[in-house]
Amino acid sequence: MSASEPKHRNDIYGDMDKRETDTPAAPAATVALLRDRNDQVEVLMLRKNSKIAFGGLWVFPGGRIDKEDYANQHNLEVAARNAAVRETAEEANISLEGNAFHWFAHWTPPASTPVRFATWFFVANAPDVGDDVQVDGGEIKEHAWINPRDALARHAQEEIDLAPPTWVTLYHLGKHETTRQILDHFSRIEPRYYETHLAKSTDGTRIAMWAGDAGYESYDADATGPTHRLVMEPSGFKFLHSAAVY
Repeated sequence: MSASEPKHRNDIYGDMDKRETDTPAAPAATVALLRDRNDQVEVLMLRKNSKIAFGGLWVFPGGRIDKEDYANQHNLEVAARNAAVRETAEEANISLEGNAFHWFAHWTPPASTPVRFATWFFVANAPDVGDDVQVDGGEIKEHAWINPRDALARHAQEEIDLAPPTWVTLYHLGKHETTRQILDHFSRIEPRYYETHLAKSTDGTRIAMWAGDAGYESYDADATGPTHRLVMEPSGFKFLHSAAVY
């Protein structure tokens, strides 16, 4: 992003013209914690301190995979699961066993992202947590249990800020009414990998594209054909995925 170009709301990507980097993304893990209340599913979301990386964004509990998360193994999935357990306890004071976490997605950010994390996304049922969530008031400023569709509506109304991976995750969670339906859905499908390519359409709209989209390989946001993209219009995001079966 040039100095004269206005910063977009929800922007985490920086200079969109940067497409290569020699610095690998640090491995990380995050988890969508679910509960059922008033006949609908809710997911725990945390608001990041505005003075740190991804500041001000509403996110799921999570963070970098640390050395101790490997537990003397070389299995990155095991380490990611351990990190999800640890970060859930550290950021929200919620203790769950590792087998409660179901891996459903992996996100790799584009080279332009100033702080890059290649993140394992998990989902887990947290039925007995109630309202006992505790955040530190430092890195995490506040928390909320919210229905995924309501979170997307609040984002469209510019009440909360969401990064694209969080937005897409909420979109998928919002297609189901209960925690059981979500867990059953993700248990039937293979984890999906998202390696983001960024471009702008001729009208200046930012587009995040993933494998299968007609413009993915060429970074052509105006390409016609199959879609697998997030259209990040100022008036609200739109997820188009004719090329990807969900």
